[in-house]
Amino acid sequence: MNQETAGAKIGYGVGRRLMYGMAEFFGGGVFVVINTFFTVFLIKALGVPAALAGIIPLVGHIWDAITDPIMGNITDRTSHRFGPKRFYILLGSIVSVLTFILMWVHINTTNNTLLFIYYALSYVLFSTGFTILMVPYNGLLPDMIDDYGMRARFSNVRTIWSTLGAMVCGLVPSLIIKDNTEAGAYLKVALILGVFFLLTSLVTFVSTWEKRKEPVQSKLSESFSQAGSTLHNKSFKLFLGIYLGGQCGMDFVSGLAVYYVDDVLNGYENGYFIYLMAVLLISQLVGMIFWGPVMVKKSKKFTVLVGGPMRIIATLGLLAFSYEGAPIIPVLVCTGFVGIGNAATLTSIFAILSDMADVDELVTSVRRPGVVSGMATFVRKISSGLSASGIGFLLSAVGYDALLASSGARQSLATQKGIVYIFVFAPVILVAIMLICGYLFPITGKEFKIIQTDIARRKGEITTPATEEEKLICEKVTGVSYENLWNAKYTHFKKPDKAVD
Repeated sequence: MNQETAGAKIGYGVGRRLMYGMAEFFGGGVFVVINTFFTVFLIKALGVPAALAGIIPLVGHIWDAITDPIMGNITDRTSHRFGPKRFYILLGSIVSVLTFILMWVHINTTNNTLLFIYYALSYVLFSTGFTILMVPYNGLLPDMIDDYGMRARFSNVRTIWSTLGAMVCGLVPSLIIKDNTEAGAYLKVALILGVFFLLTSLVTFVSTWEKRKEPVQSKLSESFSQAGSTLHNKSFKLFLGIYLGGQCGMDFVSGLAVYYVDDVLNGYENGYFIYLMAVLLISQLVGMIFWGPVMVKKSKKFTVLVGGPMRIIATLGLLAFSYEGAPIIPVLVCTGFVGIGNAATLTSIFAILSDMADVDELVTSVRRPGVVSGMATFVRKISSGLSASGIGFLLSAVGYDALLASSGARQSLATQKGIVYIFVFAPVILVAIMLICGYLFPITGKEFKIIQTDIARRKGEITTPATEEEKLICEKVTGVSYENLWNAKYTHFKKPDKAVD
């Protein structure tokens, strides 16, 4: 069954969109719990030095430098009756949940070397499972739907599920982990969340479809050159800047939230952390419901340019209320505006990603959403690992004492101020990078339609010649001269012998 037939039979209604997006409950939630609680688990519950704890996520994401490009290649090479991407979503949902739980098992030793080896290995295994699931999932929508606006609607629902996942993964641990030095509480959280992750991912598997096509002929040894070849695409490079800046900015917010509330505001036991996370995530959820229709009406670029300044202004506003005894209401107000701004940018990020396979096809003449997705997933996980590692190193740089933390004692005033500066200025700098890339990003609905038209023209599906305006737009979007587009020199992939409906 081809994509048009499947779409007509299954439908594009709200229920179908909701089921498609459910796998993002895992994608959006798991890094919230990891970024927020994993280094806290290592430092406060196990007494691992902050700098050493910060290296562990980086080790996992360095491993991703190998697995993500390979998984993208594997996805495009695979043929399966479920559809290759759906098959790996099924497999990855099981592997990723099991390995996620292993990350939170308490190893009863005080040997920091043994602790490092175990948790670094468990993180690597989890990263592998996450890759098996999310690389195909990120590449699924381009092979489900062709329409620019409908992709935006599906992507918007996906971001809503991402926020719901973040809400659950931010609030459930807060309700269960009453004492952040109690190691066993973290495993209880992992078991509960693991059930949610598995069920939601399986719903996506059973409710989606995939356009049938011949697998691309390539070698695993070509995986890295294929991933690198996506960077011939100007729009994709700018997208990576949007993705990296926007998501890393929130990684610092979620990763430092516990330290900010506990060590700066001294309000963890008063429930301030629950309040902060609730306001952040609820405002983000409300924002996504609002920004989704705006994005469809305006463009995917528009919401990036609106949400970014909102995030910067609200984050800078925290500087006036970041001290012990500060009133919590202004902190929550600023946090709410951060959440609304992040909703705008996150909504755009997933929607833009679904269009990148089309631009890549115009450049290379090969349909390879798996490779494009693999590169994007790699960048996301590397950014998450760098953020987590950066938090660990920056905490050490401002004098954070893990022994004081594990004993429940307060950090020095200088360290508290250092936490504030990291919590505020790291996201501001990263969001500024996102804004620059968003301003330069060249695609709206008009440009995307021209891209699809030119692809159809080069496939011989339409015979009208390209106008000069269309040629200029194709060059602006891809960064490649019009005469050099649709050129296999940008990739070593072999085209299939014939297309399959």
